[in-house]
Amino acid sequence: MGAFAKTDVGKAREINEDYYYITPPGEEPRVYILADGMGGYNGGEVASKLAVTTTLSYIQSNFASIPKDKEDILNLVKSAVEYANMVVYEKASKEKELEGMGTTLDVCLIYHNKVYIGHVGDSRVYRIRKEFIRKLTHDHSYVQKLVKDGTITEEEATHHPKKNMLMKALGCKAFVDPDVTIKGFIKDDILLMCSDGLTNMVNDEEIYKIIKKEGTLAAEKLVEKANENGGYDNVTAIVIR
Repeated sequence: MGAFAKTDVGKAREINEDYYYITPPGEEPRVYILADGMGGYNGGEVASKLAVTTTLSYIQSNFASIPKDKEDILNLVKSAVEYANMVVYEKASKEKELEGMGTTLDVCLIYHNKVYIGHVGDSRVYRIRKEFIRKLTHDHSYVQKLVKDGTITEEEATHHPKKNMLMKALGCKAFVDPDVTIKGFIKDDILLMCSDGLTNMVNDEEIYKIIKKEGTLAAEKLVEKANENGGYDNVTAIVIR
């Protein structure tokens, strides 16, 4: 199994507020984390890095001591996200220049042919299995709520002026309720974790084609395609095979 990642500031931003972590080969547990920060001045950059490092530290500190059944591992991921939320929120509350900062957060912990996912915001996790690409996370965005309510279509959502408005983010309130889920991760499956700098620039069909074609260069090629199509935001892709 291997993981390949690429992050880029894009064509329109001055600072890259995305941050990620991938577990080095051979280390356990296998954890992959991605965050897309937001906030004034350098707030987004601080929030995303703090969220990733805090989540990782929590999982690494507690994984060995928990029973390795599905419920306990899922609860570990959930608790890690909740703890990261508290740390980011408290830092934003104490430092005036960081007030209002926040971030998306996606965590994938892979153990025994299962991926345990924690999710807040509108970064995404996809799974490619055979000829299908499937989104495993649900965007916590205003536009996704409109789609769910039947007010607009998926196509209308793509070009909606408020598509970047989040209904839920990490670090903006004292408590957060992350989505957590368990999915199968079997031989030949591929996981993609990405910020909305990719999905706003490249549609799912094109993402699928690039991943299937490019192999170990897929993350790099996805970021290149996002920049070719405008690169209006920071863009990060993690491809796990």
